[in-house]
Amino acid sequence: MSTKLPKVPVVLVGMGWTGGIIAAELTKAGIQVVGLERGKGRDTSDYFMAHDELRYAQRYEMMQDLSKETVTFRNNEKMRALPMRTYGSFLLGDGVGGSGSHWNGQYGRFLPYDFEIKSKTIERYGAKKIPAGMTIQDWGIKYDELEPYFVKYEHMAGISGEQEDNPMLGKKSKPYPTPPMKVTPTMKLFMDASKKLGYHPYVVASANLSEMYKNPDGIERAACQYCAYCERFGCEYGAKADPVVTVIPVAQKTGKLDLRTHSNVTRVLHDGKKATGVVYVNTLTGEEFEQPADMVILTSYVLNNVRLLLTSKLGKPYDPASGTGVVGKNYAYQTQSGKVTGFFDDKQFNLYAGAGSLGAEISDFNGDNFDHSDLNFIHGAGLRVFQYGARPIGSNNVPKGTPSWGKDFKQASIKYANSTITLATQGASMPWKHHFLDLDPTYKDAYGQPLLRMTFDWEDQDRELTKFLVGKSEEIMKEMGATIVDANKELKAYNITPYQSTHNTGGAIMGADPSTSVVNNYLQMWDAENVFVVGASAFGHNSGFNPTATVGALAYRAAEGILKYMKQGGQLV
Repeated sequence: MSTKLPKVPVVLVGMGWTGGIIAAELTKAGIQVVGLERGKGRDTSDYFMAHDELRYAQRYEMMQDLSKETVTFRNNEKMRALPMRTYGSFLLGDGVGGSGSHWNGQYGRFLPYDFEIKSKTIERYGAKKIPAGMTIQDWGIKYDELEPYFVKYEHMAGISGEQEDNPMLGKKSKPYPTPPMKVTPTMKLFMDASKKLGYHPYVVASANLSEMYKNPDGIERAACQYCAYCERFGCEYGAKADPVVTVIPVAQKTGKLDLRTHSNVTRVLHDGKKATGVVYVNTLTGEEFEQPADMVILTSYVLNNVRLLLTSKLGKPYDPASGTGVVGKNYAYQTQSGKVTGFFDDKQFNLYAGAGSLGAEISDFNGDNFDHSDLNFIHGAGLRVFQYGARPIGSNNVPKGTPSWGKDFKQASIKYANSTITLATQGASMPWKHHFLDLDPTYKDAYGQPLLRMTFDWEDQDRELTKFLVGKSEEIMKEMGATIVDANKELKAYNITPYQSTHNTGGAIMGADPSTSVVNNYLQMWDAENVFVVGASAFGHNSGFNPTATVGALAYRAAEGILKYMKQGGQLV
C-alpha cells in the first residue's frame, strides 16, 4: 500500500538536463518543486581521479541497470521483440544529471528547415518528394521563435563556439559566450581540405568550456583540460556543462527544491482530465509513495517519458495500422553508420589528447542546404571529424584486410595508432508510419510494469542518404592526403547490438494539432493541461545535429509555459 504524502505545487520526473533547467527556473520564481530521480545523487567530487575506462566506458557505471529495467526491440511487427540485455546501440543514463552527465558536450542548433520540414519540403519539391509512409510534420514552432531560448541555454552552459555566423547554419542573435575550442592538426587538415572543395567548415560548438566562465546565474566553471574522458564519464573539472554543475545547484541554492534520489516513478495519477500526482518506489527500501501535485512535469529520458504516458494511460496510444493516436508515434534515431577512415603513412597526430566536443564539421549537406531534386532522400547530415581522445581499450584502427590477430595485426595497430583520421556522417532520421514505441505484451520490469517496445529499422531513405554522404566524405579524405581510404557505405538492417548513438527521439511529439501530436509548442499535453512532457520525446524527427541544443531550448520555453500556466491555467497558445 502506498504512503500518501502532502500535496506539492510541482513534481518533476527525472533530474537530467530538462528536469534541472525547469527546477532552476521555477525555484528562482519562488515555486516549491519536488524532483524525483530514479538513480543516485552525484557531484563533481565523484569523478576526481576517475579516468577508469574499464569501469565507465566498458562496464557502464553511469547507466541504467538493464536487469531491472530495459526496452524490447524488433525491426518490424512480424518479429518477436526481445529485451536489450546488454548495452549496445544507445546508453540510458541513470542518476542525478542523467544522460546530461555522460554526454560528449557536442552542441548544434537544429536548422530553420527542421521546424517546418513538411511545408518547406513541399514548397521546394512538391508533395511527391515525401514517400508514402513517411510521417514528417511541422513542429508547431519556427526557428526564430525558439532562437531566444537557444541563447538562454548557451549562456547558462557557457557554450564555446565560433562567433561569426556560418551560412549553412541558423542565425544567432547573440554570439556564443566563450571562444571555440582549440584547432588540432587533424581538424586543420579537414578544414583546409573542405575549403579547397568549396565547403564551409567550422569548429563545432562545444559544451566543454574553452576558458574559465561565469554564467548569468553566478555559476563559475574551469576550462577543459583535453583529457579525453568525456563520453560515458562525468567531468572531474566541471568543464563539461552538466546539470549537476550548472542548473541543479541554482535550484538547490533557493531552498525550494526537494530532490529525492532512488525514487523511481511507476505511473502518473490522473482523473481523465488532469494529473493529480505520481506514484514512485524507493529503490533502496521497496516502499511505494503517492506524491500528489498540482502539476506533473515529465523530464525523464525520451523512452521513459513515452513509457510513463503509456503505462499511465495518458493520451491516446499510437496505432500503426490506422495511423491514429499519438503516444508512441514518430520514433526516430540517428543515421550514423557512414564512416570514412583515412590511414596516413607520412603524418602522425597526438590522438590520445582530446575532448568529447573537439571537432570540425561542414553542414553544406545537412538539412535542405543543397538541392535534393535528383536525390532519393530528403534532409542530410553533418560531415565531421572529432578528436575525442583515443583511449587505449576502445581504440584500435587498422586498414580493411588486416588480420584480426597475430603479428600483422600488432604491426598495423602500432603503425597507425597515431596516423588515423575518421570522418563520420551524422545523419537525420525521418519518421515512418511503421516505426513506433508501445508497451511490450510479454516482458515486465522489476516493478511489474510492461517494458517499452521499440519497432524500428533503416529505410531506403537512410541508405541513399548514407551512400551519397559517404561519397562526399571520401572526396574530402582524399583531399586530406590519406594513403589508404576505407569507406563504409552499406547500411544493413538496424542492429541494436553495436553502439551507434544515444540520440533517440520522438514518441510524444509536439505540434499544432491534437490529432497528430501529444504536446503543444510549450510541451503542454493536449489531453491533460497540467502535464508537460519535456525532452527529445517532443521531436517530430531527428536532425543531422546532436539533440541537446534543441532539448535545452525547448526546456527553457517549457519552463516559461509552466509559469504562465500556473498564473492563468488552460491550454497555452
